[in-house]
Amino acid sequence: MTEAPVHDAVGYAGQPVIEIERDGVHYTLLGTAHVSKASIEAVNAAIDSGRFDAVAVELDEQRHKALTQPDALAQLDLVKVIREKKVAPFAANLALAAYQRRLAEQLGIEPGAELKAAATEAVARGLSMQLIDRDVGITFRRILQGLSWWDRAKLIGSVAGGLFDREDVSEADIERLKEGDMLESSFGEFARETPTLYATLIDERDRYMAAKLRERDDGAKHVLAVVGAGHLKGMAKYLAEEQRAPQALTAELLQVRQKRNIPWITLTLMVLICGGIAWGYFHGGRDLGRDLLLQWVAWTGGLAALGALLARGHVLSVLAAAIAAPLKPFRPGLPPGMFSALAEVHLRKPAYPDFLALRDDAQTLAGWYRNRVCRVVLVFLLSNIGSAVGVWISGASILGRLLH
Repeated sequence: MTEAPVHDAVGYAGQPVIEIERDGVHYTLLGTAHVSKASIEAVNAAIDSGRFDAVAVELDEQRHKALTQPDALAQLDLVKVIREKKVAPFAANLALAAYQRRLAEQLGIEPGAELKAAATEAVARGLSMQLIDRDVGITFRRILQGLSWWDRAKLIGSVAGGLFDREDVSEADIERLKEGDMLESSFGEFARETPTLYATLIDERDRYMAAKLRERDDGAKHVLAVVGAGHLKGMAKYLAEEQRAPQALTAELLQVRQKRNIPWITLTLMVLICGGIAWGYFHGGRDLGRDLLLQWVAWTGGLAALGALLARGHVLSVLAAAIAAPLKPFRPGLPPGMFSALAEVHLRKPAYPDFLALRDDAQTLAGWYRNRVCRVVLVFLLSNIGSAVGVWISGASILGRLLH
């Protein structure tokens, strides 16, 4: 293996460039700002130069489709998203889309336009084109698994707050975006204050994208990699120094830790609830046992139903939440929101215009209630939140009754 030193330079249209030669391939890393017309000019100038026989772009398949195929969302199988428990990553994608739309309206340029230009121009010129970023859903799930429950709540709150924030993006945030990363910016201040999140959001993706560049087997000798400026130095470091096989590294960085096969928390909760109600029957009489059971059903089912109702779900979706929530301890891994959301998507099936308007509607609270796709997500999330609150309240109430 031969490696050339890393060279920094001011590249096309004044954008930063780092050049690396490894294993007989010359890599040119072009750092761009996701909200800069100069970056689009730099990408076009680089590809027009004729120096490169391959182009790599900081996009995954999903984001590439979102940029290049405006109606890609219309092909989304919402039922599959719900059944595969991908509603939370889907909601995060909506938050990212809403943030990008706000930037586009404020700055007059589509965020990520230079990445779109790199991908489309490479294909138009017959160059080999590679998408090298990690799937945003996997990144989001790896972020969540590395956070405490409190940090998860803060992250979700930060993302949710960004959905409905109608104020202009600050000049400071825009300047950070020019030097940083779109995903990091969409998570707001929380991303900058949480080292664990930063490591997953930026450093892991630097390693992943550098490994993807080394994975390519198309015979290209001069590769242009178009990436956000915030990834430039990290990618250059890993591209020059990483010795592990790229296939093994990318496989490791795609793994999401599976939940334990034995759901101890759920089983413990089920035992405590069933044991408490049974104890009430045998030691307090039928009336006490019945009261404890009714408390459990009323709190969990009632608050789950209230969540679906607040989401303006169909009456049968509300009923599905009310029935599913009290049974939660007996069906580990299946949240009540799944049942209410599946009922909602079948009863109020989203139409083609709902998908086309999704990015615009996701920017406002009224849009979330108007758009049937967004409303399915709301039904899922609010039903689960209501059920979780009901579990804690009813558990505390049952324990209190038994102790007295």
